Amino acid sequence: LRTLPERAFRLRARLIAVGLCAVCFAGLIGRLFWLQLCTGGWYTQRALGQQLRDTVVPADRGKIYSADGALLAANSSCWTLRASPREMPEDKLALAAKELAEILELDEAKLLEKFSDRRANDCLLRYRVERETADAVRDFCAENGITGVRINQDSKRWYPQGEFLASVLGFTNVDNAGVSGLELKYNDTLTGQNGVVLTAVNAWGYTLAQSYETELVPVEGSGLRLTIDANIQHYLENALNYAVQEHHVAARSVGIVMEVNTGAVLAMATTPAYDPNQPRVIADKAARAAVDALSGKERAAALQLAQQTQWRNKAVSDLYEPGSVFKLITCAAALDAGAITRHSTFYCGDSISVAGTRFHCANHKRHGSQTVTQALENSCNPVFMEIGARVGAKDMLRYYHKLGLYERTGVDLPGEANSIMHKLDKIGAVELATMSFGQSIQITPLQLMRAVSAGINGGRLVTPHFALEKKNPVTKEITEYEYKERAGAVSKETSQTLREVLEAVVAEGTGKNGQVEGYRVGGKTATSEKLPRRSGKYISSFLGFAPANHPKILGLVLIDEPQGTYYGGVIAAPVMAEIFQNVLPYLDNL
Repeated sequence: LRTLPERAFRLRARLIAVGLCAVCFAGLIGRLFWLQLCTGGWYTQRALGQQLRDTVVPADRGKIYSADGALLAANSSCWTLRASPREMPEDKLALAAKELAEILELDEAKLLEKFSDRRANDCLLRYRVERETADAVRDFCAENGITGVRINQDSKRWYPQGEFLASVLGFTNVDNAGVSGLELKYNDTLTGQNGVVLTAVNAWGYTLAQSYETELVPVEGSGLRLTIDANIQHYLENALNYAVQEHHVAARSVGIVMEVNTGAVLAMATTPAYDPNQPRVIADKAARAAVDALSGKERAAALQLAQQTQWRNKAVSDLYEPGSVFKLITCAAALDAGAITRHSTFYCGDSISVAGTRFHCANHKRHGSQTVTQALENSCNPVFMEIGARVGAKDMLRYYHKLGLYERTGVDLPGEANSIMHKLDKIGAVELATMSFGQSIQITPLQLMRAVSAGINGGRLVTPHFALEKKNPVTKEITEYEYKERAGAVSKETSQTLREVLEAVVAEGTGKNGQVEGYRVGGKTATSEKLPRRSGKYISSFLGFAPANHPKILGLVLIDEPQGTYYGGVIAAPVMAEIFQNVLPYLDNL
């Protein structure tokens, strides 16, 4: 017989064992509860990640059209080549590396190193190749029984008209993301939603013989319609290209045509241009030759600088001294402030002294007694220095602000520069004098266009812009873009007077070469000496609008560093006249 202590000990042992089993069983139940109900989704996704291989199907970017329906940016089919080394026959790795390196213009040794990594399930061979290259790879693999090379259809950006509107459209990178121009500004709008194809694989990553595929269809990005008129753009580019060649222009030149009352940009060009289908190829032959003459780090730095230079849109990204065309801004401020009337008279003699600094009229001309209109016709510096003094620095800057010269225009392009203008406490008599005829300040060509449009359209400061509307590819819904404007830059009376005196500049003054038969044109010439002074480098420009009595369009031509004759009235005015000769009848027939 067992004694009482022995029976008690055995009972305690059984109870402890039962307790331990209960704790273990409860732990297992808790763990199962946690795995199945709380973290089941995580394990499911991990299992799917091992059982499925996803292949991204890139979405097309939204297309870009001109206002008149010309296709400016589209997409073309291409193929991206990838490899799965673990699926490739081991005895044919060397052959695959040798032949594929030749077809794809790759390094054979590096390719063999990629293929020899048998743990790898995916490696990139080449992005976005043409059909001929993809077919050559496909034929080679089929003829030699090489598996594990995938040829995926892809999409790349395509600009069907080449250099046309290049500085405005910009371009995309290898990932189809916008890099510059409208492609960058509206990248989110134009970018589509990628699709995906899911393929079943086994534990080693091989595609199953009885594999299944499911596909999420890609969605194209929203389309964009611009304010650009393709015909007007052609007229502008043709005239500007001819002028650049004729006058052996050393720097890139600019042309803009804009609606006076809305700010809609109908055409914009920077010449020479480049091909956005090959944006990294230097289009300018002389610049390309200079780069190719270098080597090593010097060549790399020169190439980068040349590329960035050709990509810049000078109309919005570069500052310059506007010169005599800025006299119409001084005139508008003085008329609106009541400092002068169109009949006020001034005298242009041998020279004028301002705070001990002596100024002459261009080429030391002596115009004698002149009205404001005559002073504009003759582009007389001393008269506008006196007009600026009558207005005074405080009021002059007030009108500069009202005309938007101290702020960016808000144009829907990236990289817009802002002006370099004097602060009130830094303006002495000499600064006020030079400002009045367009020196010692720097603005962008588009800032000038915006200010002048306000001066001649009744005083409304508009926002220059390119995007007209966007279209949803799924719902087909069209959304129009809206832009801000401010009234009251100048009075309607001042605007009327300014239009009349600027028409006289083209009819009787320095802008005679800007006349267009059958149309009333107003405008102003400029010949700006570039910094540093006496470098012998000039910018010749002409700003014109038509019809002068009721302006619809405003144009600017800026010829940067012409060789030989460099006067704006001789170089730039005929270019603007040629553009208007084509554009005005075209607009009449719309």
